[in-house]
Amino acid sequence: MANQSIDWKAEAAKRKEDFLEDLFTILRIDSVRDDSKATEDAPVGPGPKEALEAFLKIGERDGFKAENFDNWAGHIEYGDGDETMGVLAHVDVVPTGTGWETDPFDPVIKDGKLYARGSSDDKGPGMAAYYAIKMIKELELPVSRKIRFILGTDEESEWKGIKHYLETQPEPDFGFSPDAAFPIINGEKGNVSAQLAFEGNADGGTHKLVEFESGLRPNMVPQDAVAVIDSEDPSELESGFQDFLSGQSVTGDLAVDGNRVTIRVVGKAAHGSTPAKGVNAGTYLARFLSDYNFGGDAQDFIQVIALYLHEDPAGEKLGIAHTDAVMGELTSNTGVFNFNVDQGGQITVNMRYPQGTDEETIGTRIKEKMSQYNVTVTLPEGKVPHYVPGNDPLVTTLLDVYHRQTGLEATEQVIGGGTYGRLMKRGVAYGAMFPDSVDTMHQANEFMAVDDLMNAMAIYAEAIYELVK
Repeated sequence: MANQSIDWKAEAAKRKEDFLEDLFTILRIDSVRDDSKATEDAPVGPGPKEALEAFLKIGERDGFKAENFDNWAGHIEYGDGDETMGVLAHVDVVPTGTGWETDPFDPVIKDGKLYARGSSDDKGPGMAAYYAIKMIKELELPVSRKIRFILGTDEESEWKGIKHYLETQPEPDFGFSPDAAFPIINGEKGNVSAQLAFEGNADGGTHKLVEFESGLRPNMVPQDAVAVIDSEDPSELESGFQDFLSGQSVTGDLAVDGNRVTIRVVGKAAHGSTPAKGVNAGTYLARFLSDYNFGGDAQDFIQVIALYLHEDPAGEKLGIAHTDAVMGELTSNTGVFNFNVDQGGQITVNMRYPQGTDEETIGTRIKEKMSQYNVTVTLPEGKVPHYVPGNDPLVTTLLDVYHRQTGLEATEQVIGGGTYGRLMKRGVAYGAMFPDSVDTMHQANEFMAVDDLMNAMAIYAEAIYELVK
């Protein structure tokens, strides 16, 4: 069948019912990484293992060769040739958090939108890309390159699964990850997290910070925050909190039980690569507390957040702000806060940085800012910026297919988010969100429009075929 005679959208539509049935199967699996339940057979917990096995089983059912690599990762293979195209997706999801109106692992379609954790990141787009390969197989289209649909199990955390895979399997020659947005993402910023560690002394103030908790992952803007305080004057906090809330973009409540005060703040979750789109409950809570007298390391913990991390998505207060003409500006998200009077405190600040700066510069400047406090700063090794030139045939082909099917402008883009695309020298991210899609990744009530998934399937099928025929 000649390429020109294929109505890709019509072929996708024929497979809609089967596609949704398979996608629902994967979405029903709670595949949040859970190290507390990790075993040798389930290295990042039982959920990601179950989701990986379920996806590979679908591939085997459809006649593909499927292989599982120690439950860290797997691939579904089609075709043969001297070169390999990789399509890299992931089966793990971020924690659900609060604020859901439906069960996050009981997918439901309302008003054309598929609600479930993973619907847009990345089970929905991943299944659309798999069905694109399945379409090529079922249409018996000739291919001259091998296609490997590769699945990782901990993309939302440390990427150990895909790294384990690449220890034994060759890096694909080129390819894409269906884990971002159209028309293309051919540049990804560097990604590094700073760990700020505090000791646990909280004595010496009018108010004693017993506990402070906010955030689920470094790559999520915290939606919820709670502080437990032993106070000599609870009424001072009680009256001040209502005044504070009246002028802020957060909600919250305060409860008093004797001298114990519990304060909760609710903001808005967002992806950690776009912190300006969220409202960080953790920094707002610290900002409120910073006006009151706390003692010891607790005071440092609060002041560091309030003075250097609150409402600073570009890292200006930390002295790390940087903008590149191609890759844009550095972003800074404080994703996790913990303080316990017995165990001390830790803050995790996740930076997405463009070309022109580096981890060493970022670390040095943060340490300089923190030198006046009793805090230890460490920066575990992160990921350097990744860029595939706009004139690379991979990029031009993917943009041409997108433009041909949508009629929309197709230009290169750079993001702060990190995808598996960066694991290949000639690797990019490609869809599945469209310019008019609502981005709910990492948020409560995550959804993906069913039409967007079907349109993405059609684009993926044509694009993959163009690259491997």
